[in-house]
Amino acid sequence: MVIFISASIVLFYKRPRKKIALPAGYKNLLTGHVAFYRSLNNEGKTRFEEKLNDFLGYVRISGVDTIVEDIDRLLVAASAVIPIFGFKDWKYNNVREVLLYPESFDREKFLLNSNERNTLGMVGNGPMQRVMILSKPSLHEGFINEMGKENTGIHEFVHLLDKEDGDVDGLPETLLNRKNTPTWIELINDNIKAINEGNSDINPYGATNKAEFFAVASEYFFKRPDLFKERHEGLYNMMVQIFNQTPPAPVISENN
Repeated sequence: MVIFISASIVLFYKRPRKKIALPAGYKNLLTGHVAFYRSLNNEGKTRFEEKLNDFLGYVRISGVDTIVEDIDRLLVAASAVIPIFGFKDWKYNNVREVLLYPESFDREKFLLNSNERNTLGMVGNGPMQRVMILSKPSLHEGFINEMGKENTGIHEFVHLLDKEDGDVDGLPETLLNRKNTPTWIELINDNIKAINEGNSDINPYGATNKAEFFAVASEYFFKRPDLFKERHEGLYNMMVQIFNQTPPAPVISENN
């Protein structure tokens, strides 16, 4: 979800941190919690770890009324790395801090004790520029439910990729070859129509607008690439080009 924040909120930033070491036992944590990582070969796992370490070196992860543990940092970083895994040196220029909340929150006032606390993730603009907020339980659920098609963390980081060209509009010009833009728009429109007519297994939230469709379809693409390819081959082929990668077939944990 993309939220535009009122000008009454002001945040102050410190300089990004230097590279930091991944937490002790990170390989076991990743293997146990991140199906994408588990599905990579040894070379791919090493590259994934390097990208995690790089991300954690320039993005702060802070808790709001919740303690941030090693697994939380790794899941946030994994959410960020999965969409950019196909690019050698990609850095997110539009995020400096990720705030973890203990539950869903009010998207207007960022309150935890509000009747309107139905937001699980958002990226900010204006004074909240370069800040992402995620519900910690929702972040974890996206990785725990390995057979599902949803992942809040991936969803929000795809919004940031979409935003690289200045607009969160479902047309990631930084990633999308211009000659493919008409085909991409046609695919989005056809699939939103199918969702609205009840003829699609893509999350109905994707019919909200093109930006949300891109983020929702990306969750499905990375979580269940096998199923996505089978049911949405045109979309799958286009997204392979957009993300410059073919997601690994998921190796599902015995606990799922």
